[in-house]
Amino acid sequence: MMDPLIMLASPTLSLDAFGSVAGALTLFFALLIGHALGDFPLQGEFLATGKNRHLVTEKGGDLVGGGWFVCLIAHALIHAGLVWALTGSVVLGCTELVLHAVIDAIRCEGKLGFVADQLLHVACKGGFAVLLFFGLVA
Repeated sequence: MMDPLIMLASPTLSLDAFGSVAGALTLFFALLIGHALGDFPLQGEFLATGKNRHLVTEKGGDLVGGGWFVCLIAHALIHAGLVWALTGSVVLGCTELVLHAVIDAIRCEGKLGFVADQLLHVACKGGFAVLLFFGLVA
């Protein structure tokens, strides 16, 4: 089997690389690291605050004209890019874009707490690893 670090960094990533349990677990771990990077250092205060249409900025105004939506999508695009880069799958990248935006929008509406939000994101990453393991997505 190919070295997992080489496997994940390979520009010619093959879905066959994740056909073993070790490969799927390695991918899941890499996706979790990517998620942590995307939700914490790569998000920043502007996106973290701006993606919530209910929060008020320091200047006393909200991000009118759909600015909150731009922030939400920008944040979700960071995650989508990480998923695409790690899996080599545009389909999973696009799926991450939609799922991450929906989960975060629900959280911003106060329907989810922090832990539930994070667990849903982790479940998505687990689902991606399973889909690749069984060869169900390209």
